[in-house]
Amino acid sequence: MADTLTFTLETGDVVIQLRPDLAPGHVERITELASEGFYDGVVFHRVIDGFMAQGGDPTGSGMGGSSKPDLPAEFNREPHVRGVCSMARSSNPNSANSQFFICFDDARFLDGQYTVWGQVTSGMEHVDALPKGEPPRSPGKIIKATVS
Repeated sequence: MADTLTFTLETGDVVIQLRPDLAPGHVERITELASEGFYDGVVFHRVIDGFMAQGGDPTGSGMGGSSKPDLPAEFNREPHVRGVCSMARSSNPNSANSQFFICFDDARFLDGQYTVWGQVTSGMEHVDALPKGEPPRSPGKIIKATVS
């Protein structure tokens, strides 16, 4: 199983330590999608200053996902703090698919309600530099996602 996921953005690399100990099913899905090239060229469609950057929707609308089945929730006790990577979902707890978000700041009100699957270990400044908006006028994108 992969240890890290790297998102190459226009401004540089964001390296994420994967946490299969917290969410094995979600880590497996993300590494599978990244290995298939699913995230390459996908934009961050919802970037809220002081809160989080959300991406992983190939349509860029916030309503799309992969063709794979939705995942059962793997909620854990890991706190939503700066650099934490967690899965986006609809109001259905078992609806995570390919969309994820990276916290800019503490968002502890999300704890236990979203599946944490990773932590940014380097390159957080590139997440900070993403264009803001819902959606941003010219959204930042993942040029390439690689697992190692």
